[in-house]
Amino acid sequence: MSGPDVAIIGAGPAGLIAAEKLAGAGHNVAIYERMTSPARKFLLAGRGGLNLTHSEPTDALLDRYGEARTWLEPAIHAFPPQALRDWADGLGAESFIGSSGRVFPRAMKASPLLRAWLARLDGLGVTLQASRLWTGWDENGALRFALRDGGEEIVKPRATLLALGGASWPRLGSDGSWVELLQQKGIAIAPLRPANAGFAVAWSPVMRERFAGQPLKRIALSFAGQRVMGEAMIDAGGIEGGAIYALSGPLREAIERDGEATLAIDLRPDLTEPDLANRLAKRRPGETLSNHLRKAAGLSPVAAAVLRETASGPLPAAPEALAQLIKTARLRLTGMASLTRAISTAGGVPAEEIDQDFMLKRLPGTFIAGEMLDWEAPTGGYLLQGSFATGVVAAEGIGKFLSDAHHAQA
Repeated sequence: MSGPDVAIIGAGPAGLIAAEKLAGAGHNVAIYERMTSPARKFLLAGRGGLNLTHSEPTDALLDRYGEARTWLEPAIHAFPPQALRDWADGLGAESFIGSSGRVFPRAMKASPLLRAWLARLDGLGVTLQASRLWTGWDENGALRFALRDGGEEIVKPRATLLALGGASWPRLGSDGSWVELLQQKGIAIAPLRPANAGFAVAWSPVMRERFAGQPLKRIALSFAGQRVMGEAMIDAGGIEGGAIYALSGPLREAIERDGEATLAIDLRPDLTEPDLANRLAKRRPGETLSNHLRKAAGLSPVAAAVLRETASGPLPAAPEALAQLIKTARLRLTGMASLTRAISTAGGVPAEEIDQDFMLKRLPGTFIAGEMLDWEAPTGGYLLQGSFATGVVAAEGIGKFLSDAHHAQA
C-alpha cells in the first residue's frame, strides 16, 4: 500500500491553498474530492462577485469571528487580508477594494481565478483525485475512499488534512457526513447549525404577494446590543440579506432559547427621530398616508409595508409617534432557515480538540482546516479569509509534523 506524503480531503479553498503551500515546499500532495470537479461552493460564491476578504482594520476584522477570535487570531495574522490579496494578484486576479470595504477580484467572479489556481497546482505536481467519497479509516489507519463504480481505494499518507467544509449547500459536496466518522474516533463535535441564513416572519398575505423579492435598502438593524447598517431582502417566508446575516448568530441563539426573537429596524438611520418627526408634521391636507410616508419620510413602498406589518394596529397619526415607529420598527422572527439553505455552517470541530497547528490531539498526523472547525463569521469576505488562513496554518503544521517525523526516523 502506498500513498502521497499528504492526502488532502476536500477541494475547497482551505484544501487547495494548503496543497499549494505544501507542494511548494517540496511535498508530494494529492487532493481527494467527492464531486466530479473541485471548489463547487467557491464557484457559486463567485457568481455574486467573489468577496475574497475585507479591508477594515485588523482588530475590527478579528471581532467578526466572535468567540472564535482567540484561537483564530494567530491564523489570521499568519495569513492576513493583504497576503490573500497578494496571492490573488499573483494569479492574475487583480483585487480591488469596493465602496463597502470588501475586497473583490477585478473580474468579479471565481472561475478565472480558479482556472489559474488549478494550473499552478498542476505545475507544482499536485494530483486531484475526483469522485472519491471519504468513508473513514481501515483497521490499519489508512484512508478509505468509495469510488463511483462501487469500488474502493485505500491510501496511506504520512499526514492528512481534512477540509470537507460544513453542511450548507450539500448539493455542492459538503454535507457534514464527516461528523459521524470523527465522533467514532472519540472527537467531540459541536452540533452543525445554520449561519448566514434568513429568518421566518409571519407576513400578511399582502406582504407576501406584493413585496416578496424586494430589497430594504439603507437600513439599520439592532439586536442584543449590536447595530448593523446595510440591506435586507424580503421573501415570502421571511427576511434575509447581508445585514440580517451579520446578526444571524445572536438571533439564532435567541430563537433556540426563546422560540422567537424581536429585531429592531431603523428604516431611516440617516435621520434623527426629531428631524423625522419635523418632516412628518408637514402633511398636506388630503394627502394619503402612503404618499406622505414616501415624500416626507422617504420610505419606499416596501419599507412602508414593513412599517405597517410591525405596527400593532393602524399607524399613529402623531408625527412624534410615527417617527419613533419608523426608527424602531420591531419585527418578530419565529425561526431560521434550514442548514441546507444557509450560506455557511456554525459548529464543527472545537478548539479544544486541536493544537496550535490545527492537528487533532486524538489523531496525530490528521489536521483540520476551513469550515469543519467550530467558527462562524458574517458574509463580507470573512468566511473565505478564515478558510484560507486556517488552510495555510494547517499546511505549515503538516510541514513541521513531517519534518519532525523524518528526524525521528533518522
